Amino acid sequence: MQEKIDLLLSQKYAASSEKISVDQLGLFNKAEELKNEVEPEVVAETTTVKSHERQSGPRFSIPAELLREEIIHDLPESEKLCPKDGTVLEVIGSEDHEQLDIIPAQIKVLVHCRLKYACPYCEQHSVTVAKPKQPIEKSIASLRLLAYIDVQKYADTLPLYRQNEMFKHIGIALDRTNLVNWIVKCSELVQPLINLLTEHSQQQPLIHTDETTL
Repeated sequence: MQEKIDLLLSQKYAASSEKISVDQLGLFNKAEELKNEVEPEVVAETTTVKSHERQSGPRFSIPAELLREEIIHDLPESEKLCPKDGTVLEVIGSEDHEQLDIIPAQIKVLVHCRLKYACPYCEQHSVTVAKPKQPIEKSIASLRLLAYIDVQKYADTLPLYRQNEMFKHIGIALDRTNLVNWIVKCSELVQPLINLLTEHSQQQPLIHTDETTL
């Protein structure tokens, strides 16, 4: 009853959703406001300060286990001669600088080739390698693609319509209906794990929940 009263009061006296606040329109204009501000003139003054050592901030340490690709930057052949006596220069080392790089998402097709065998003598016996079990039978989605879509949706809170647009960027137009069906099928596959997690949670003396919807 209290919730109904609050809702009615909100509908009657609260600001209408069709009315736009001036402050709301200027929500993202902070950069423009700073740009338009005129800086006051500053008189240059010379100040003598003590010499000091500049402390550099903490640097990101690139993990050693990451794959590394060497890009060799070499001199042109015309510059590999000593300008004083013409002797060919020798490599004595290199100055290395590491950069983090990323490989964008790539789509490839897995072609499952089930070999067929036959007896060349009697020509009456043939056998085909059994088809490996798939998460969703007769589906074009591989196990890795299904896991990728699920992680994007539930771990990274990326809706399916945005994932659909991301797939278009790399040349794949997946129907959103297919994505929804794959999500539903995957939820059925992991239901036994969900049951175990539920049982484990219900055995605890206290349960904390977060009802924020994704």
